Amino acid sequence: MSWEIVVGIETHAQLRTRSKIFSGASTEFGAAPNTQASAVDIALPGVLPVLNRAAVELALRFGLAIGARINRRSVFARKNYFYPDLPKGYQISQYEAPIVQGGTLAIALAEGEKTIRITRAHLEEDAGKSLHEDFHGMSGIDLNRAGTPLLEIVSEPDLRGAHEAVAYARALHALVRWIGVCDGNMQEGSFRCDANVSVRRAGEPLGTRCEIKNLNSFRFIERAIEFEARRQIALLEDGGRVEQQTRLYDPERDETRAMRSKEEAQDYRYFPDPDLLPLVVSEEEIERVRAELPELPDVRRRQFIARGIPATQAAQLTSSIELATYAGLALEGASRGTAPAIANWITGPLSAKLNERGIGIERAPVSPEQLRQLVERIADGTISGKLAKEVDDAMWAGEGSADEIIERRGLRQISDSDAIEKLVDEVLAANAKLVEDYRGGKEKAFNALVGQVMKASRGKANPAQVNQLLRVRLAG
Repeated sequence: MSWEIVVGIETHAQLRTRSKIFSGASTEFGAAPNTQASAVDIALPGVLPVLNRAAVELALRFGLAIGARINRRSVFARKNYFYPDLPKGYQISQYEAPIVQGGTLAIALAEGEKTIRITRAHLEEDAGKSLHEDFHGMSGIDLNRAGTPLLEIVSEPDLRGAHEAVAYARALHALVRWIGVCDGNMQEGSFRCDANVSVRRAGEPLGTRCEIKNLNSFRFIERAIEFEARRQIALLEDGGRVEQQTRLYDPERDETRAMRSKEEAQDYRYFPDPDLLPLVVSEEEIERVRAELPELPDVRRRQFIARGIPATQAAQLTSSIELATYAGLALEGASRGTAPAIANWITGPLSAKLNERGIGIERAPVSPEQLRQLVERIADGTISGKLAKEVDDAMWAGEGSADEIIERRGLRQISDSDAIEKLVDEVLAANAKLVEDYRGGKEKAFNALVGQVMKASRGKANPAQVNQLLRVRLAG
């Protein structure tokens, strides 16, 4: 009987506010250590926290985007634990009454769409950061992140395996960026995930879970879950048992290792923060935020799928609102048959060029309309796929539209049957040895003959017609 891998994800999304959740200190990344930790952030005597209204609005925006219940009254609590990077000795978070409860997020898989349930999303402050490098064997503490506003988003254990977990993380990452809740910068720690992993035999109750902390890349999420699942399965098959733990993933060794025993809620001794009143949100505020929401990626993704684009590729096209907007404009007026080819060009050659240059889609020198025209010229036989790359390079160099470049460079594909027949006959007459090899059963010789015809036409002959006519001639 096979094992089933069960995963739940806890995501910490840093909210896009200029100041911290309970103080006016800056949240800007990259400042010198300990220059952005105010007296409120480290709870010096006599200071009081004041809730950042912008953080609340961003939490509302997320809750509405996933169809969750917004609690009109939510409570901040103190989560008590003692780490060097937690100057207060507690973290202000939400526990029993979070601002967002429930909701769902759809993920695109090759086999179809799957709906993942969201347990809750609550507001909290970040801790500081322990630094272990360049301190001559000692550790340093940077409190700049202390008090940074976070939205912790907790999924139900609905994910099965690393592949689904990564699909969920990507979909969530796309959503929070799309609606402007979080910048999604994983390198800077703005979006980081904890994966709760367990294994079980099919049909059995959930197994004992281990939590893998602070995964800050999709690749690390996948590799960490795969290793942890293998570790747990090997342990159980050897007659052992899985202990509930918090673990860290070491990317250099590609393994997880124990960090500490997994705490339960009672270990944190939650109680309502006496310095903060309950958060009360009005119906008017909720409706105002709802009215400001853009069209969501789920809607746009389903529109792309309706155009004949595969679900996983539609998910790629909706990984950011900028990319989805570009794709939508490129698909405007395109036939259903051309739509998948346009999507392929966007996720293929266009994305490759953007990555090479390190720029976003909003800075692409080729407009959506120019890209659509290029793909249409391939589809209608005006140019071949090979010549299309030359046209694309010229468009990136600013030489104009596809039609202008094709005419200026004389790249129009030769589809005239008489002209192609002449080229084929000339190539066959000049390559008797290849003809003999092909008729002797060497298929590679046929490809060589096709190459000779394309060379003679300077790449302009219609490849399909060349192939067909060569087969006819060689069979005679």
